[in-house]
Amino acid sequence: MSETVSLFSRQIALIAVVLVLHTYIGLHIIRRTLIFSDLVLDQLAAFGALVGVALHIKYGSPLSYLLAMVAVLFGSLLLALIKPKNREIPREAVIGILYAMALIISLLLTDKLPGGEIYVEKTLCGYMEWVSWPLIIVTIIVYIALLLFHYVLQHKFIALAENPQTLKNEKFWDFLFFTTQGIITVLIVPIAGVLLAYAFLMIPAAIATMFTRRWGVAVIVGWSIGFVACVIGLSSSYLFGFTYGPSLVLSLGIFFICAVILRSLLRQEGHQ
Repeated sequence: MSETVSLFSRQIALIAVVLVLHTYIGLHIIRRTLIFSDLVLDQLAAFGALVGVALHIKYGSPLSYLLAMVAVLFGSLLLALIKPKNREIPREAVIGILYAMALIISLLLTDKLPGGEIYVEKTLCGYMEWVSWPLIIVTIIVYIALLLFHYVLQHKFIALAENPQTLKNEKFWDFLFFTTQGIITVLIVPIAGVLLAYAFLMIPAAIATMFTRRWGVAVIVGWSIGFVACVIGLSSSYLFGFTYGPSLVLSLGIFFICAVILRSLLRQEGHQ
């Protein structure tokens, strides 16, 4: 097996694993209209890794992941605690402000680093050539653990999306939800980058939401469409020499636009 085929196989395997949990978490985020929350955590994960670079810690090393996790836990705490009571200030506005702050401090930090623009590109677009079978195995183990965690406590997390007033400790469950979101963020951002990590989370879930409200069916629909889109995007990056991250984001985006058009046509037919 050539190195190119081997790398392509590893990347496809990682995407297949990642999309399951990302689609499920994405459904929660869409139904709770916390659209930018993942961008906050993605950017904080990138910031933690960049702090490691400033401390001469290799980007993508275990210690780099640890620093990213610390930054993400801090962000999860902020997302859970900062909930404006004033109806004129939506929660999404606060989340947008947190994202802007996370991005700015990352840019300020990289401005002081030698070759900082290279690390900015890595955190945005990722570096999928780092994908290895040990990383895939670790990702599978962690994702299965998180899926079991969400399955056991599904009534709590679904209540956050559908009936938050029924929960006694809403902020605690919010923190747990954002923490699990943060863990998958830490795992995927160094490889996929902020933009692709966000696309993994939002686009398959958004497509599925247009066609079903059932959680299980939505995960299957989102994963299936997202996987096909990613295979096409990744293949295009090999065939035409495009960067991995943007190719995958563009492919997912095209599938989303097609889904919007299809949904519109189905609605028109339904009204006839």
